[in-house]
Amino acid sequence: MNRPFISGIAALDTYLAEGFDKVPGMSSRFSATICGHLMRRQTEIGIRGSVAEIGAFEGRFLIAMGHALAAGEHAYGFDVFTWPDDRVLDRFVANAERHGLDRSCFTPRPFDSGKLTVEEFAGLTGRGPLRFVHIDGDHSPEPLMHDLELAHARLHPQGLICLDDMLHPGYPFLVVTVHAYLAAHPEMVLMCVIDREDIVAAPKFLICRRDAVALYENDLMASFPDQHFVLGGDAMGHHCVVLTPHPRLAEV
Repeated sequence: MNRPFISGIAALDTYLAEGFDKVPGMSSRFSATICGHLMRRQTEIGIRGSVAEIGAFEGRFLIAMGHALAAGEHAYGFDVFTWPDDRVLDRFVANAERHGLDRSCFTPRPFDSGKLTVEEFAGLTGRGPLRFVHIDGDHSPEPLMHDLELAHARLHPQGLICLDDMLHPGYPFLVVTVHAYLAAHPEMVLMCVIDREDIVAAPKFLICRRDAVALYENDLMASFPDQHFVLGGDAMGHHCVVLTPHPRLAEV
């Protein structure tokens, strides 16, 4: 029998079960559960810092991260907030409050990521280290690289960068940018691939510093054995964890 698939954070698991699908967006409940678990893991081993999302839209994924915050931490949601209309920001705030986030623990940040400097990004995220950064912004090479460099500059030494829409058929060469980022920063590795739920809820990549991998990978494999694809993934010489809703091998 499969084990219950939960993050272990009561408020987050309630949101995932009862509110997640009511907030417009394309992130999957599967990935949000795993990321919530990872934030709980960070808290348990003493990793502190705020979180940020580039491409927050109406707040579906940021609300999940917000429910995983520890005391004194903050969630920052960056977006242009003008697509598909100029009421996105209002809906973002309403969704967050409706689904249990205290207004004091999250801040929306209207911005143009391509024009934001590292110093400006630091100022907009409280100047402390970020322990979790979710990137779901402009899905083209230069903006993605810019967002990766913003996240890299502010990341906690043991923090995680989470990239959305990797391996999505609508963006087949976006991974080339990620490859270039990893080549430019050999201290960083792809730690985990979170597989898709469907064509909309696409895979995510979890990236961290090479010396932080051990903090996460064994815990993920042990915590989600029924979602663990045991062959893993060949990630530029690093053998990464692969989690998928229904792991299986082809019958040959």
